[in-house]
Amino acid sequence: MQHDEQIRVIEGLMTHLDNDTNVDAGRQVKNPVSVYTDPARAVEEWQTFFQSYPHVIGLSDDLPEPGTFFTNADLGKPILCIRDKDGQFRAFYNVCRHRGSVLETAARGHKRLFTCPFHAWSYSSSGDLVAVPKEHHFGEIDRSCHGLVPLPCVERYGILWVHPDKNGQIDLDDLLGDQLSEELASWDLGTCARRGETMFPHDCNWKLAIDTYGETYHFEALHKDTLNYNFYGNTQLYDTYKRNHRMALCIRPIDAMRTRPKESWHVLQGALPVYYLFPNIQLLFGADGPTLVRIYPDAVNPNKSRSEIGWYSYPDSVRERVGPVFAEYMTQMSLDERIQAFAAVIEAEDYVAAASNHVGALSGAQDHVLFGRNEPALHHYHNAYNEALGLAPLEWV
Repeated sequence: MQHDEQIRVIEGLMTHLDNDTNVDAGRQVKNPVSVYTDPARAVEEWQTFFQSYPHVIGLSDDLPEPGTFFTNADLGKPILCIRDKDGQFRAFYNVCRHRGSVLETAARGHKRLFTCPFHAWSYSSSGDLVAVPKEHHFGEIDRSCHGLVPLPCVERYGILWVHPDKNGQIDLDDLLGDQLSEELASWDLGTCARRGETMFPHDCNWKLAIDTYGETYHFEALHKDTLNYNFYGNTQLYDTYKRNHRMALCIRPIDAMRTRPKESWHVLQGALPVYYLFPNIQLLFGADGPTLVRIYPDAVNPNKSRSEIGWYSYPDSVRERVGPVFAEYMTQMSLDERIQAFAAVIEAEDYVAAASNHVGALSGAQDHVLFGRNEPALHHYHNAYNEALGLAPLEWV
């Protein structure tokens, strides 16, 4: 984020605090309850958003060196992601070309060759078929036609994108736009180290899980004994970038910034930027490093979903530029303890609330939910979903 933009964000948050104001969408809107419960809508979303659209599946350090790999089935297809011997990011269907067996069963690791457990056909990190046992018995194989089937993939700004359709395309300039592309590049995600991953299943529609990241109105109630100690609830700045957005949440150390020259300000000293990347990604930036939240629906059941949360840390040189943030809190807990504490809040508070929302949606008590003027991200999420499905925008109240 350019320094002028960092100053604009911090000054905007200070203005909201001083005047007891917040972002204002101008009107309330209604969102039909059926968007969370309708099985036909769930199938349409799965096909449109999760089978026909590029997806973020990790950051660069998920493949830290040549020969490293991870497997992924979040999009309903077996996918093998590899950093080849030349350091290039590649993605393939994780399927042997002999009889269609899943090729690699490990979640992640480091290998020179990928060997099918069924008949031991082997492939290089570039996807080439390099070994067929007893080929003189099996019959000659044209290896140029029997390599792993590649998927469109892009590594940019330290982020890994894959399209689950072998015939799909990834045009990041079109998906992100110039301003968001520039901001993502400025965060140096390629320098971040992977710390681990957490998976949370939840008994709710995937969009209800997404909705919990879309406002801070709930902080003083739901998080009164946790995040509320570190955040000013119901205070944020909000900007949209096509189908994507950025929320800047207000952290309490912002108060100490008032006496420091603006030239020394860093946005992470007073805010927690949260980027939403359509359709299912939350990318949070804190003083320790980024958190990548990927939320997935069940392919046919609107009542089930799950979150895959990746934790990453900045190198010390980057953290030192941020300066003191949450100083007392950070000295009391290690980085891994802070990760565990944040994960506990998400699981025990946010996702419990989302599951409660889903119980209410199934009850038949009402035909719509209400998004307030101070919840513009919720307006934007659902209008973006509707636009992508060819539906009308949300109804204003």
